[in-house]
Amino acid sequence: MQIITSKDNEIIKNIRKLKEKKYRDANNEYLIEGIKLIKEAVEEKAKIKLIVVCEESIEDGDIDQKLLYEIAKYDCIYVNKKVFSILTDVQNPQGILAVIEKKNDEENINYKEDIIVVLDGIQDPGNLGTILRTIDSVGLSQVIVSKETADSYNPKVVRSTMGAIFRVNVIESEDLLQTLKNLKKHKYKIMATSLETNNSIYDVEYNKKVIVIGNEANGVSKNVLEYADEKIKIPMLGKTESLNASVATSIILYEYVRRKIKLM
Repeated sequence: MQIITSKDNEIIKNIRKLKEKKYRDANNEYLIEGIKLIKEAVEEKAKIKLIVVCEESIEDGDIDQKLLYEIAKYDCIYVNKKVFSILTDVQNPQGILAVIEKKNDEENINYKEDIIVVLDGIQDPGNLGTILRTIDSVGLSQVIVSKETADSYNPKVVRSTMGAIFRVNVIESEDLLQTLKNLKKHKYKIMATSLETNNSIYDVEYNKKVIVIGNEANGVSKNVLEYADEKIKIPMLGKTESLNASVATSIILYEYVRRKIKLM
């Protein structure tokens, strides 16, 4: 087993570059890290390009033999702890990470789903990752994100998804208003979250709807809000005016789930 011990190794340099969005976009690749995400990637048959294993983590028994056996069919490289430390993005690394190829079906919208979530300028990686996880949990397979939204393949986003990144198709829209117009052509109605309405999430129908979630600070952008067929908000009993974007998304999506369960 050959072990890479130099930080200047070309393979190591190329992996490090994937911490930056411009290289993720250019190479159509991103990084995942940790035992759980590696197992999820294998189980979901993600396109694993390369797996990096820390030699000391094997010696210390941090990575179980079953996982080592499962990843043996992929291209693997082994590095020492010093080299792994410049690749990891977490404080307490588990000694394993992988380079994953992005999905190639980013532009293919599934028009058969009851609802489609659209993110208009979500900036916080933790929020974005949690929203992707919630979308996966309610049985939806896709999300549309505006170009102003944080990068879905940012390492923090990927970790926050807890594996949902492999199951949710992230569709990046260069022109969100045009994308919404195309969705209307497929009989969807646009429903935007807004504080400037009395229309509650409990008073609307959830069939063939696009739910637009806005930026954490500024909400849904003005042109999208004006184009929406409906505006909705979560009713508040206390003095707080609004909720965290990922919390609000979860509440709205689980109202959709509640309705769906009642019809079963």
